[in-house]
Amino acid sequence: MPELKQPKSGVMICDREGNPLTDSCASQGKILNLMYGTVPGRALLKVLTKPVVSKAVGCALEHPLSTVAIPPFVWKKQIRMSEYASETYRSFNAFFTRSVKPSARPIDRAQEALISPCDAKLTVVPVDEDTHFTIKGAEYRLSAFLGCRKLAEHYRCGQVLIFRLTPDDYHRYCYPDDCEIGKTRLIPGELHTVNPVAAEHGVKVYHRNTRTVTMLNTAHFGRILQIEVGAMCVGRIVNHPHGSHVKRGIEKGFFEFGGSTIVMVLERNRAEVDPVILANSEKGAETVVRYGTRIGVVKKELK
Repeated sequence: MPELKQPKSGVMICDREGNPLTDSCASQGKILNLMYGTVPGRALLKVLTKPVVSKAVGCALEHPLSTVAIPPFVWKKQIRMSEYASETYRSFNAFFTRSVKPSARPIDRAQEALISPCDAKLTVVPVDEDTHFTIKGAEYRLSAFLGCRKLAEHYRCGQVLIFRLTPDDYHRYCYPDDCEIGKTRLIPGELHTVNPVAAEHGVKVYHRNTRTVTMLNTAHFGRILQIEVGAMCVGRIVNHPHGSHVKRGIEKGFFEFGGSTIVMVLERNRAEVDPVILANSEKGAETVVRYGTRIGVVKKELK
């Protein structure tokens, strides 16, 4: 595997073979460093992280005039529009929440496969004996993240899979396995960026950001928690109503404009995550994954 070097932006991104990739949002990281690392920037953040600001941005992006931003966005982010149905968008938000062609995101249907719920940059970290986990040097309490100490205890020594979406990603997400859907609980909060820059400046975004927590009683991986985390300028987390049972790959919902994160919390010894993804994570690097693709398998002892 290639040697990974920490970039100036503070974010290392790799492909599924461990090869370093260029961060398409590197310029965003520089701006965020100014915002989180300076006194004027932190003062501005007190305003920008409020949900009311995100709501206002969402309203602006629903206006028909916002469509003028679509062509430069597609060009700058190098989005492959051939993967999407040809249509005329009524607003930038309609473009941002567009649906992909099913053929562009095939779902791995093998029973032993754990699939990615979205397009994202993935990091995997362990949950320790005290139900804490660490991201970019910031330590988190699973109980604070989930809003429930008893629930956190159930995932002692499990794994936390962090799927960070950036604006160039497809922002719809699915169920990772056949499952029975439990209740979804909203934990209100602020809307900090989910870029690692925030953690580098001591902001524990996974304790502070608005998020939804859903229990999934899966067919092959036990009880998975799937958590959608809002972020700066994300107007809404939209989860679709479903019956009590769904098949893997069925769309669970979508994020409106902005970067966002999906977190999956796995029970101990339920899954073996791809070794390259684990190796990248141990080196502080994120791995690019795609909606519906295999990222791990059922733990051998449980097959």
